[in-house]
Amino acid sequence: MIIEKVVTNIENLSKEEIEKHHIEKVYLDSSDLVKRIQRVKTDHGKEIGIRLKEQRDLIAGDILYMDEKDIIMIDVTSDDLIVIRPRSLNEMGTIAHQLGNRHLPAQFEGDEMLVQYDYLVEELLNQLEIPYEREERKVKQAFRHIGHSHG
Repeated sequence: MIIEKVVTNIENLSKEEIEKHHIEKVYLDSSDLVKRIQRVKTDHGKEIGIRLKEQRDLIAGDILYMDEKDIIMIDVTSDDLIVIRPRSLNEMGTIAHQLGNRHLPAQFEGDEMLVQYDYLVEELLNQLEIPYEREERKVKQAFRHIGHSHG
């Protein structure tokens, strides 16, 4: 089976619609969400080729295939993350500036800033006394570097 487009995302379906289907999952590392062409295997052993025609990243919950009884969807394996919980706007600005200077990609969930684990970031947070925790957590999207040059 070759998948050329994402059908929808599981979050767009009603609970009743989801319950009518048997769900198979394709588990990807968050770094693989940016790959438009890849060969994967479902948790039931079915091999699938992904060759997306549109320029888009995959997102956790994306449905690759759906018929009356089956759904094949993307799920993401857990990442080793630093979850930063600044206590003030000043702390958020300080750490965002420091991480931006290092060109580290970050994601935000509520009041939390998520970055992939790096011992240098951990040392920086300790030095700046900004609260954080190291957690294994699933993210919905890939950590993406934003193209930038100092020119």
